[in-house]
Amino acid sequence: MVNNAETASIFRELADLLLEKKENWFKIHAYRKVADEIEKQPVELTTLAGEGKLRTIPGVGEAIEKKIKEILATGTLGHVERLKAELEEVQVEQPRK
Repeated sequence: MVNNAETASIFRELADLLLEKKENWFKIHAYRKVADEIEKQPVELTTLAGEGKLRTIPGVGEAIEKKIKEILATGTLGHVERLKAELEEVQVEQPRK
């Protein structure tokens, strides 16, 4: 089972990967902010999810709620894995200097 700190870490990793891809700054900031909010939670996300209260966390809307549920169910986030793969491909394709 994934705890709050591990979930927050996944959101920070997502923000870092999006920054590396030069994605929308607001999205990056939202993921970092929600990571901070998750770490502040006195209750585990699994409990909040079971009670249908994930959206009581500041910054959690429908899209982030879905991501949290995926992390809780699988221990990972497909979006992060896809971004890692994309960035690895780009690094491989770039000629060496």
